[in-house]
Amino acid sequence: MKLKSLNIFARSLTAGLLTATALSGTAMAQDFEVAYLSASSANTWLATSLTEMRKVAEANGIAITEFDGQFDPARQTAQTQDVIASGRYDGMIIASINGPGAVPDIENALAQGMKVVILNQVVGTDLTTSEPQVEGISASVLVAPYRSGTRLGDMTVMACEGIDPCEVAYIYGIKGTPLDTAVRQGFDDVTGTHANITVIAEGEGKYLGPDGGIVATQDILQVNDGFDVMVGPDQAIQGSEIVLDEEGMLDRVKLIGFGGSAPAFAGIASGAWFGTVMGAPADEGRLAMEAMVDALTTGNAQGGIDALSAMPDDGKVTAGNVDQFTAQWDG
Repeated sequence: MKLKSLNIFARSLTAGLLTATALSGTAMAQDFEVAYLSASSANTWLATSLTEMRKVAEANGIAITEFDGQFDPARQTAQTQDVIASGRYDGMIIASINGPGAVPDIENALAQGMKVVILNQVVGTDLTTSEPQVEGISASVLVAPYRSGTRLGDMTVMACEGIDPCEVAYIYGIKGTPLDTAVRQGFDDVTGTHANITVIAEGEGKYLGPDGGIVATQDILQVNDGFDVMVGPDQAIQGSEIVLDEEGMLDRVKLIGFGGSAPAFAGIASGAWFGTVMGAPADEGRLAMEAMVDALTTGNAQGGIDALSAMPDDGKVTAGNVDQFTAQWDG
């Protein structure tokens, strides 16, 4: 029913052929229109993805129109339905705000003959896989939240090596959301098999940049200041670094983020951070539009695409391999 995730190198070769074909002026995508349903135009991650999508679209004669969901599920639903009803668009790329709720509209788009590519967020209910969960989707380009969690757990095991007990402070993005619940489940499934690791404090950064991390870290320190490792989204860990530096604790607390932002790379290079789980918004945007070009021109479906699977050490960045990575967004 669904194609397995293809080798990213092979996809890159295919994309190169598509671009070369476009430049030669033969058999290229001519006058295709694609709607991009963004969760938020103001989101810096998705803005990075859109920049790369536009490059591929322009090289292949595709017009792309962005719709800003403003992190409002009802707004995005209305936009999606309007896009489908217009009959104007040949394809749709969606960064969904409400994964399960988007399924009926995606099914309708496919029934109308549109090509659909999923970007960044799962459409469906299974948060453990990058594979499409709706029959007929051309590609699903994302890191499954559960896999982000297992990668975060793997890095925590590395940081806790030789420390017993190893006490961890865990900062959620937004506690209780399906995404953050899946990340935490993946983290727990890995660290739970190591008896020396215990989560002794929790916080919530709300993905609001360093400020959210500052507040979360200050709250944690009021309850417990004896932890060895702090983990959370890159944005929150930026704030944690500020607080722990002020408290003179950076030399004994290992910081681990997820997101692969430029501040995380700077922290790893300086020794202030232990590591981060790579984030690849530019790669995701490029791969999503390449998959759309492939679907529109050949009808091929590429299945699930995890942009981290072809990266060094499965996308887990530390001081030992940071020179092999390049940050794709500023956080």
